[in-house]
Amino acid sequence: MRVMDKILIIEDDPGIRTVLRLALKGAGYSSILEADRGDEGLELARREQPALVLLDLMLPGLDGLSVCREIRRCEPIAATPVIMLTAKSAESDVVAGLELGADDYVTKPFSKAILLARVKAALRRPGPIEGPVRTLGGLVLDHATRTVAIDGAPLALTRGEFDLLNLLSAHPGRVYTRPQIIAQVQGDDKAVTDRTVDTMLVGLRRKLGEWAAHIETIRGVGYRLVP
Repeated sequence: MRVMDKILIIEDDPGIRTVLRLALKGAGYSSILEADRGDEGLELARREQPALVLLDLMLPGLDGLSVCREIRRCEPIAATPVIMLTAKSAESDVVAGLELGADDYVTKPFSKAILLARVKAALRRPGPIEGPVRTLGGLVLDHATRTVAIDGAPLALTRGEFDLLNLLSAHPGRVYTRPQIIAQVQGDDKAVTDRTVDTMLVGLRRKLGEWAAHIETIRGVGYRLVP
């Protein structure tokens, strides 16, 4: 059974593990698990079923991307939020992790305040919102009728705009890369490209008005809907 404040740190640098452990405990998270190898961390995740995993990318035994992939393949822990810790600045590494199912990332050296904010956001994030109607802060998205309204006022969205908003709102706080967005909003009538996604975002934000502030651009990576 998953303990809601149980956090697993998979990091091979003992100094960084100590910083993470002290920051988490100082924020009130009492159950902290640690592993310094990817294979050991994956086994610990399977056995302990933590509420969240802080995962370094460069690990001995099994690299972080492989660990993330295996977590998403293991049914009991497949929905566990994963925040990547990476010293790499290359966007390709971040994108690769997000496409494998990581929920967010923090680049080293990191601010404790930012890290704790990301942890808090990931832990309070709801799972997939089932049912025909999704309500988020005044916005109502109806799957059955493919309609969207804000504070009761209907919005005239294109199919692509609706699909994009539907994707982002399914997991508030989760970062979606451009390839993930393209795969989800691909239509039968024409190919969706990076430029198409940009165009849809511009149109969607314009129609959402002030509510568009909930959509955050992660430079060089993708987009997310801020809860």
